[in-house]
Amino acid sequence: QVQLVESGGGLVQAGGSLRLSCAASGRTSGKYAMGWFRQAPGKERDFVAAISWSGITTIYPDSVKGRFTISRDNAKNTVYLQMNNLKPEDTAVYYCAASTGVSRFTTAYTYWGQGTQVTVSS
Repeated sequence: QVQLVESGGGLVQAGGSLRLSCAASGRTSGKYAMGWFRQAPGKERDFVAAISWSGITTIYPDSVKGRFTISRDNAKNTVYLQMNNLKPEDTAVYYCAASTGVSRFTTAYTYWGQGTQVTVSS
């Protein structure tokens, strides 16, 4: 019902920046909260950021707080993740997802994108 496609990943130097985008299609009239997660090889899928439908509420784990910013433009059916001061430990596949409410848990999300690779070199 909802399709999510991430873009904007790539290879950057430590200290650099990237902006990821997640474009939604399908039943985009739904008032979904959105989240970003990441998964490095051999590790669990970790929470990165989430935002309410209105954009008023955002949550982040301590690992990215102050460096990453989630935002959304509902008129464009797009959510963004601005990543600044990137570190090698940020290297992972980044996924966007849609849920009915703001959450930091993967189980709360109904729809997932295919992921986009972010690689940070030292």
